[in-house]
Amino acid sequence: MGAQRPFFVRSEVPNVYDKERTLQDEISGKVEEALPGVEVLAVELSGPERFTVYVDRADGVDLALCERVTRVLSDYLRDYGVDVSSPGPERPLRKPEHFQRALGRHVKLKTQGRKVRGEVTRADDETVTVAADGGEVDIPYGEIVRGNLIEEKEGR
Repeated sequence: MGAQRPFFVRSEVPNVYDKERTLQDEISGKVEEALPGVEVLAVELSGPERFTVYVDRADGVDLALCERVTRVLSDYLRDYGVDVSSPGPERPLRKPEHFQRALGRHVKLKTQGRKVRGEVTRADDETVTVAADGGEVDIPYGEIVRGNLIEEKEGR
């Protein structure tokens, strides 16, 4: 018999982005059913036990709406700290329709393998095209883990 070696079992731990997508699907359904006219733009984990829900609606987001959304999500408060926010100037982009509304605007995108900054030139149902680094880059929505509008400063 040889020396005993440590025995490791590799477990499949969901990554942060998979967890965010799961939460996004769950939370969008709950909020959009309970509060018609409210859109959940994104859910972002800010720690293992805290997440932020970005919401929007046609007549804007105020504190009262954030409180209503928090009440709809009360079941999550046992396991998470929940923050509810308006989208702000760096509006989250996750869905094809978000990118379609961002045509001609500058964005920053993060996939699991790269970061891209540039202008949205096309957005169909499967892919967004961004003019960046002297060319155009096609990125399937399924690869995007973060996407936000950015304000480009003059002279950049």
